[in-house]
Amino acid sequence: MNWWDAEREYTDEVIGETTLGRMFEESAERNANRPAQRYKGGVYDRSLTESVLPAAPRGEFQAISYAEMRDVVRNLAAGFRDLGVETGDRVGMFSNTRMEWAQTDFALLAAGAVVTTVYTGSSPDQVRYLLDDPGATAVVVENEDALESVLEVDDDLDLEFIVSIDRLSRYGDREDVLSLADVYERGAETFDLETYQTWVDDPELDDLASLIYTSGTTGQPKGVRLTHWNFRSNVNQIRKRFAPRPDKSTDLPSIDEHAQTVSYLPLAHVFERTAGHFLMFASGACVAYAENPDTLQEDFSAVEPNAATSVPRVYEKIYDAIREQASESPTKQRIFEWATDVGREYQETDSPGPALRAKQAIADRLVFSQVREALGDNVELLISGGGSLSPELCTLYHAMGLPIYEGYGLTETAPVITVNPPEEPKIGTIGPAVVDVELKVDERVVDQSAFDDPGEVGELLVRGPNVTDGYWNDPDATTQAFTEDEDGKRWFRTGDVVHLRPDGYVEFRERAKQILVLSTGKNVAPAPIEDAFAASEVVEQCLVVGDGEKFVGALLVPNEDHIREWADEEGIDLPDDPEALCGDERVTEYVQEEVDRINQQFEKHEQIKKFRIVPREFTEENDMLTPTMKKKRRVIMDRFEDRVEEMYAE
Repeated sequence: MNWWDAEREYTDEVIGETTLGRMFEESAERNANRPAQRYKGGVYDRSLTESVLPAAPRGEFQAISYAEMRDVVRNLAAGFRDLGVETGDRVGMFSNTRMEWAQTDFALLAAGAVVTTVYTGSSPDQVRYLLDDPGATAVVVENEDALESVLEVDDDLDLEFIVSIDRLSRYGDREDVLSLADVYERGAETFDLETYQTWVDDPELDDLASLIYTSGTTGQPKGVRLTHWNFRSNVNQIRKRFAPRPDKSTDLPSIDEHAQTVSYLPLAHVFERTAGHFLMFASGACVAYAENPDTLQEDFSAVEPNAATSVPRVYEKIYDAIREQASESPTKQRIFEWATDVGREYQETDSPGPALRAKQAIADRLVFSQVREALGDNVELLISGGGSLSPELCTLYHAMGLPIYEGYGLTETAPVITVNPPEEPKIGTIGPAVVDVELKVDERVVDQSAFDDPGEVGELLVRGPNVTDGYWNDPDATTQAFTEDEDGKRWFRTGDVVHLRPDGYVEFRERAKQILVLSTGKNVAPAPIEDAFAASEVVEQCLVVGDGEKFVGALLVPNEDHIREWADEEGIDLPDDPEALCGDERVTEYVQEEVDRINQQFEKHEQIKKFRIVPREFTEENDMLTPTMKKKRRVIMDRFEDRVEEMYAE
């Protein structure tokens, strides 16, 4: 039996048709004495560690078991019900990813509520919209700063109460403002197991579990309706692919009760919510919560995880940090560059000979083993989603013994549609579809003459139990998101152009709306060109432009540290001001060499003919990235409109 068939037929105690609350209860029963969560001391002023949970020592991780986590979830659920939460009520979550987010999520779901998400960093206007649009009756905030953002727009909302995860030093005179510990204490006084079990099983599988608002690269965020079955079926689908199935070699990584992971992506978004939260707790894994994305190496080293989920930008940042550490001396830098060249060659060679295997062993001893050690020396499986990953970067990670299995999905699909299997990963693809997901391609959206690959190229259409039925309060957007075929089957339109290969694997091309159509009529997908710079030591970020123009252009963010090191080695005196550095002719010539190198990978009409260097990195803080680290193309182009116009005016 091949792995495709084995995956389809596989079942175990994790796979089921239950509400999300029951899914957690069953896992907590199976894994009662196993560690469920690890949380770091000295990061937050947690209200629950006053009386409910032990405080972790500053800078160290403390663990709680599934039985202890279940106790928190049950009492919080009872507390929320005592506060008036009823089945179907929408309750907002406005917090960074942390232990209490997970506990509160399961508690609200068990209480029958619909969890609606507010992403951190939202402006008061966005907070107002993200709580008003779903008609939230309550909101759980992280701390007093988030609380003040809500209170600023409270007059426009219909909130019955607000709960703060952290301790409150103010607002003690407001009866409608409580701490999470207050909710727990209410629940502990009123909890009844028999009643609780009825809450857990009361929702139908097709009842709403969550409204997740799209981060919105353009336009107003839309609330995606996701049911208990949307999430539950996707947990089943991912479990079938990554479970320790009997047909699998024990050498292959899997996700089970022995898995330990580090969670740091926003739980307000669907990727971490399913892959780093629902899947992990259903499987009996232990989830540790990173202090913040900037402390990942430190937290990985302390937790020693064997699995993690992330987005391409984080993998790029980790690689940049590794490369920077290796550049402390010219000798170290040469060894690192030699090792990565060897690793890339080894990974891309079907049958490495004795000489190449020996080189790989040396590269591993000198470089790659140290990289793995810096990340806890236990990583077996990394999953990438939320954007396209550079094949070159993915190859390097595999070569370093840190395999990344790239997948693909959307908020509307809860989210996983495809993901590479450990049995047969194919770098450069986003894998084949998971069980019970049907794929087809609408070839009408792209110029087919631009593609000569075997298979089909066009907009990806999807059907499956994990697919939403539409958007909250937005029938027009719902209608536009679906299409019916000649057999009357309803398909979700992903808006993404893909190559569906004859072997069933999918290659991501580009968002359909972001395909550039040059004035010559040629179609150009920006993503593969931008991804080609992911492992560059010269260019930090790239945004490809040129829609309606004669040629492809680019806005490039330089790796300023590297460029200054290069200039020092060359005896070049560069200006201190970043803006002046970007306009320096010598820097432009150096960056041009890197662009020329990247251009060799692409067809003539896809090559970057002109570029402009820009002085600011694209970040969430400056509103040029979404919270899930996707580029806000229109915002970036507006910020650097003068440079784009200058490029094409010539």
